[in-house]
Amino acid sequence: MERYAEKLGSPNIRLAGLQVWVHSRQFSASEDYWDANWLNVTVHCGAQGADVWTSGAIIHVSELVAWVDACEVITRNLSGKASLECIEPELSIQLRASPLGHIAMTVEITPDHLTQQHKFEFEVDQSYLARLIQDCHKVLGDYPIKGVRNEA
Repeated sequence: MERYAEKLGSPNIRLAGLQVWVHSRQFSASEDYWDANWLNVTVHCGAQGADVWTSGAIIHVSELVAWVDACEVITRNLSGKASLECIEPELSIQLRASPLGHIAMTVEITPDHLTQQHKFEFEVDQSYLARLIQDCHKVLGDYPIKGVRNEA
């Protein structure tokens, strides 16, 4: 798997044992809010003898926007939580701030949600959120939201 990661290059987003590579939009020609904003990604999470990989169009740009907004609130208030709640079941990330400046990060990741469940827990310092926010804004600059969300 190390060779695979080398072929991917530097991840677009990283925090503790989590790495996310953003490759493209699933439907690059689309202007429809729902179709145009799915990102083709490769995600890796690993810690002490465990490595889990998943890939595909599993992150919607709107989910990334909500996550980075919540991360910015944590950095301002030094409290709260920020979740990347993906519609697709392969990935979920929870960040919870503690009063002492630490962030508890839980990553749930699976390449096959019907037969596997993988959960990683990390503790990171709040100062690392600045880099995460910067990484997310770079991705959002490269893949801004397309279209308008219509509530039916």
